[in-house]
Amino acid sequence: MIIDHLKLKSFAQTIFERLGTEPDKALETAAHLVEANLKGHDSHGVGMIPNYVGSALRGGLKVNENASVLKDHGAVLLTDGGFGLGQVVGRQATDLGIEKAKQLGLACVGARNNYHLGRIGTYAEHCVAAGMVSIHFVNVVGHPPFVSLWGSREKRLQTNPFCCGVPTESAPLILDMATSAIALGKVRVANMKGEPVPEGALFDAAGRPTQDANAIAEGGSLGPFGGHKGSGLALMCELLGGALAGEWTMQDLDKQQEMTVNHMLMLILDPDVFGGAAGFAREVAGMQAYARSAAPAEGFDQVQLPGDPERASRAHRLTQGIPIDEQSWGAICSAAEKAGLSRSEIEAFEA
Repeated sequence: MIIDHLKLKSFAQTIFERLGTEPDKALETAAHLVEANLKGHDSHGVGMIPNYVGSALRGGLKVNENASVLKDHGAVLLTDGGFGLGQVVGRQATDLGIEKAKQLGLACVGARNNYHLGRIGTYAEHCVAAGMVSIHFVNVVGHPPFVSLWGSREKRLQTNPFCCGVPTESAPLILDMATSAIALGKVRVANMKGEPVPEGALFDAAGRPTQDANAIAEGGSLGPFGGHKGSGLALMCELLGGALAGEWTMQDLDKQQEMTVNHMLMLILDPDVFGGAAGFAREVAGMQAYARSAAPAEGFDQVQLPGDPERASRAHRLTQGIPIDEQSWGAICSAAEKAGLSRSEIEAFEA
């Protein structure tokens, strides 16, 4: 089905409000999820709603928590999200970091115990909108691992995102990626659609490459992107986001239950503390122009820079609507019923 982004946001907001979420937090979470859909990251969009509803009903997700400051040492902050909606407590931690960076030129923020943060690029976008450079190391805990390290077929990590944002004079440069070959949510979406995953992304339980999206459910694993390079970066995200910021890593076997928790280490930097914001902006703009001056490869209209695919998807889906496969929509509607919506209310959104 195809659904308008405004109707989808209203539906998502209503679901969260029926869970008892305060209206401003429900709206922020819904807007974050739908924005992920608009930008083509369906794995981090409204398809996460059943996960959130289930965890809230089990008592894991705390829908009205706010981020609290545990430590404040000059340019270094440690916050605790209290297992609140990641879209809310993650943004709150980012705001605190931005204010520190404005005052001191640099902020290092450890944000622990956030329920699923959603698309990490959102926080980098928030930083670059304030004129800041940002780097984000994130780990994922709370449920059993799905990702195997290079040279292994046994699962030891999650998809552990890495993200970096650079402000520009026009569209910002946002590098946002899972350290696995693809995000786990993309496997979920492929499985819902009955489609294969890209070659080299999955391995079955015997360690053989497969494109069957059901392989994870049958004991298989996601592999790292780029062989040993992605595997190494995934481990660094685990140690910096998890061990340093969160003091909770995947080796805590007794905590592998039914939650999706993110810890994030953020470095937020004001470009003005070096040669100056103007000089940095000049070099960034020049490098963008130089990169785009290269002749595009076959099958491309232009050289692709970080953030380009998301902008193209957003422009298309704003006018054409957001596609959602029937299985995903059914799961969302089932979650809406569990949250307290009546069948007639759900059908009104479907119409």
